[in-house]
Amino acid sequence: MDSMETKRLKMVELLKDLLPEEGVFPSKIKGVFLVRTDNSFARTPKSYLASVIFLAQGTKSVFLGEETYTYDPSNYLVLSVPMPIECEAVTKPGEPILGFYISVDPAILGEMLLEMEETNYQADALPKGVYGAKLTDIISDSAVRLLETLSSPTESRILGPMIMREIIFRVLCGENGSSLHALAFRNRRFFQIARILNKIHESYDEGLDLKYLAMDAGMSTTTFHSSFKAVTNVSPLQYIKNVRLQKAKLLMTEEGLNVISAAYRVGYESPSQFNREYKRYFGITPAKDAINPRNSGGMYIS
Repeated sequence: MDSMETKRLKMVELLKDLLPEEGVFPSKIKGVFLVRTDNSFARTPKSYLASVIFLAQGTKSVFLGEETYTYDPSNYLVLSVPMPIECEAVTKPGEPILGFYISVDPAILGEMLLEMEETNYQADALPKGVYGAKLTDIISDSAVRLLETLSSPTESRILGPMIMREIIFRVLCGENGSSLHALAFRNRRFFQIARILNKIHESYDEGLDLKYLAMDAGMSTTTFHSSFKAVTNVSPLQYIKNVRLQKAKLLMTEEGLNVISAAYRVGYESPSQFNREYKRYFGITPAKDAINPRNSGGMYIS
């Protein structure tokens, strides 16, 4: 048994103890969340926050436009911006998906790059907001040590944040780390698009005019549209629509709102349009979701 497999099995053992049931749970370390998914599911819309995601067991794939990114025990996933995307999960009998994710904090990234005296950054680069990378032996070792601290309140409080920073550092220096560099250095176009994405998530229920968003980003409408799609793989209009539909689903399944109330709450003016777009996106009518509420915590990183 090689070193990587030994560490993977150790992570599985630790996560099983930390995750007795399915769900997404905050850990004792700020910014670190634990994830367990018991069953496979077909391609389903989800919302992912800006984060770095590691799996010790199982496989997941996310779909963004025409691109597919798979993460598993050998590959981790990085999202430098929040993304409403589609995801599918593959489990084996008796082997739930087990993993954890670390929230991306631009301030921490910036501090690290300043200390590194990074000079190779390409200011004009416009990398995608999501990418996959090969898990290295060094990162795997750090992941084991991070999970081990969670068995002790003292270790998780003192050692946890340091090991978390160590992992972020390794990811930052790893392959395809350019999107994290762009976010930290406030690359003009990338950072402005990231800021607009956060604005959409905060103000999805308002009238989000594309010309206004482009102006807010300091870009022409054409440049804004092309830059937005370069980072997210979808158009601004489709991104806004996806965010609204996913928020509506949460309102119905989590808070018990009816279809019309959910539609108006997320910014739709026409319930019939909401019904059409909801069914097209989720493959089910909103009425069925509204009368069959279920735990939808898995809509967010899982």
